[in-house]
Amino acid sequence: MNIARLFRHLFTTDLKRRRCFPAHVLSAIEKAVRESEQHHSGEIRVAIESALEGPALRHDLTPRARAIEVFGRLHVWDTEHNNGVLIYVLLADRDVEIVADRGYRGRVSDAEWAGVCRAMEAEFRVGRFETGALKGIQAVTALISPHFPPQPRDRNELPDRPALL
Repeated sequence: MNIARLFRHLFTTDLKRRRCFPAHVLSAIEKAVRESEQHHSGEIRVAIESALEGPALRHDLTPRARAIEVFGRLHVWDTEHNNGVLIYVLLADRDVEIVADRGYRGRVSDAEWAGVCRAMEAEFRVGRFETGALKGIQAVTALISPHFPPQPRDRNELPDRPALL
């Protein structure tokens, strides 16, 4: 068990999450997701988690593994065209992970998704959480749009409001 990581998680509370992502930022993220989905038939879900708890920390769960768990828990995989994308933020680890459904396999590379994550993390490191989140959503939109253009009868399958875990 990494002691420094343990302390980061113990002291990264929901208060920190509310300072980094206050209500107006969550509303801006929700609006950006809604507007993004007008340009493609993909589904974007944003999840923000302050810190991991007991068992996950004891087992040294990686942010990537946790993002995959959240992907399933929030049913991002359960879209009609297998085109859901989760943008997962773990504040305590200062980490962003993107998990994309199988519809993107062979269309968007892991390196492209990782590039979006690193760009968001760079903004977050200097305290620009709203800017980082909105730029991330724009970049994901640019990756999704060529592969899943808007469809006339497309419906919103996932909530646009960020999930707070």
